[in-house]
Amino acid sequence: MPTLRLALCQVNPTVGDIDGNAGLVRAWARKAADAGAQLALFPEMMLTGYPVEDLVFRRSFVAASKAALQRLAADLAADGLGDLPVVVGYLDADGPPQVSGDAQPGRGARNASALLHRGGIAATYFKHHLPNYGVFDEDRYFVSGNTLSVVRIGGVDVALTICEDLWQAGGPFAVARQAGVGLVVNINGSPYELNKDDIRLPLVRRRAAEAGAAVAYVNMIGGQDELVFDGDSMIVGADGTLLARAPQFVEHLLVHDVELPQALEQVDVEEELADGMRVVRTRVSDILTPAPTGEVARGGIIEPVADEAEVWQALVLGLRDYVNKNRFPSVVLGLSGGIDSAVSAAIAVDALGPDRVVGVSLPSQHSSEHSRADAEDLAKRTGLDYRIEPIQPMVDAFLANMSLSGVTVENLQARVRGVILMALSNQEGHLVLTTGNKSELAVGYSTLYGDSVGGYNPVKDVWKTLIWRLAKWRNADAERRGETPPIPESSIGKPPSAELSPGQLDSDTLPDYAVLDPILIGYVDGDLGRDGLIESGHDPEVVDRVLRMVDTAEYKRRQSAPGTKISHKAFGRDRRLPITNRWREHG
Repeated sequence: MPTLRLALCQVNPTVGDIDGNAGLVRAWARKAADAGAQLALFPEMMLTGYPVEDLVFRRSFVAASKAALQRLAADLAADGLGDLPVVVGYLDADGPPQVSGDAQPGRGARNASALLHRGGIAATYFKHHLPNYGVFDEDRYFVSGNTLSVVRIGGVDVALTICEDLWQAGGPFAVARQAGVGLVVNINGSPYELNKDDIRLPLVRRRAAEAGAAVAYVNMIGGQDELVFDGDSMIVGADGTLLARAPQFVEHLLVHDVELPQALEQVDVEEELADGMRVVRTRVSDILTPAPTGEVARGGIIEPVADEAEVWQALVLGLRDYVNKNRFPSVVLGLSGGIDSAVSAAIAVDALGPDRVVGVSLPSQHSSEHSRADAEDLAKRTGLDYRIEPIQPMVDAFLANMSLSGVTVENLQARVRGVILMALSNQEGHLVLTTGNKSELAVGYSTLYGDSVGGYNPVKDVWKTLIWRLAKWRNADAERRGETPPIPESSIGKPPSAELSPGQLDSDTLPDYAVLDPILIGYVDGDLGRDGLIESGHDPEVVDRVLRMVDTAEYKRRQSAPGTKISHKAFGRDRRLPITNRWREHG
């Protein structure tokens, strides 16, 4: 049986940076060739970045992608890499956009992959299954392909597939079995969700069984607006054995030798098979480029990490790429001494380094001494740029000119803080980070243009109870490495409070978070109605109270900053509800 040395290039492209992404392909193809690879694989939409959203409708962008693919093939050959087959994702089109007046049935933009070899495009494949759930809108953008491309490389028949083709039974993987392939390549832009890595391996195993072939799954890493991609690339044998697995959240070259069956079928022909798909076979090479002599390449198997470690890495990478890809020099955030701002600051320091993080204490007459001390302590522990800007004189100036009371005065304090942070942003170029967690966002426990002000929220999709778990994990992780824990223990242990009025606690207006979060998770993430929540054991009066808060806060959420998605259903891209909406879950 032939042995094929695969190189899965788990890299971090940037949407719209076509030249930069092509440069990544050239650099990592060189690494793959130096490792003796005989087939190099890159992620979905590698040339354009993913997802490109409505850039699909710009014909200039489609043309740039197609032209870049041709240039890349020539450049790889000029680099001396022409004999290395390289699979790369790109944006193609064989007709006008589907939204245009001259759209043609069955033609339009394509989520595509190409196999580049010897200066040209040896084969192309158009994604068959188009996801249209959660964060995906691919039916809006792309036309489905109905042809499975099978390329013969070194005497092995290899089928090309893309992302969602793996997540649905039937279609390309079923046809791959009928075509008798030895390997199915699946290139991905698969966004991270907590515990998704636990789902991927069984899924890849199912598709390997369906295809009767080994599967090479390569995924990108990096942040793109709210999304973060975690890699977790892997190779699974036809019998379901996990052969190699890459780490999450880092660029990585996974090189592994895979023993595969010798191809027997005729090539350079088209076949009509089941599921409405055709097979197009192309010969790239019948004889493998010789691999280096020496030891067999073993990619290794990286074991999954604990949930808290996984989420922390996702939040750090999501923030880092949002800041760096959008070319912000630094970030600024308010440091209240509370747990949310402490966790956000620690994430920011891990993502960017302390020299690029400004933390501002914004005390009022209601700010406790322990909160001020905790903010200063965190600054010392992390080494960030720490400043103090008292807000009371500014609040007093408003109150001297306006007759305000009650909650209005509380909101005024939050808005003065927002004005100061935005002023520092304008003056010094920082990106303002807002620090409200998902529980607060769900029930509207924030002030518009106050504590909600900011350009990005690193903990937007993190429930309050998970915030505490993350803080404890991060401190314990620091202790294990002999470092100073970044988060003061008093910030973790004290009762949460906005400190906008004397003796104020979150529990004055909200259920305890241990009670609140399970209700919110059921309602927001699980789409349970009132009856389902009560059947789950929640108190009916508390359920009614919480659901009212969630339903009436949609207008606030619509105006909230983007933030890294880590859950199955994040506010924004995942959960889309009308603001004007009279439907209520009645008691």
